[in-house]
Amino acid sequence: MPAKSKAQQEAAGAALAAKRGETPKGELRGASRQMYDSMTEKELKDLASTSHEDLPEHKKS
Repeated sequence: MPAKSKAQQEAAGAALAAKRGETPKGELRGASRQMYDSMTEKELKDLASTSHEDLPEHKKS
């Protein structure tokens, strides 16, 4: 599942780093904290690896 925005892609990258133990879980805030708790490492990797070319900064509602 590809990321819908640059913000989502970056949050997934932060959550993935924490999931792998590269950064402390306590440093996560907002969406990245929720992603850490609710998604598997594979799901996070899929979101984080999305090319952010042509993605909007934030998803429009």
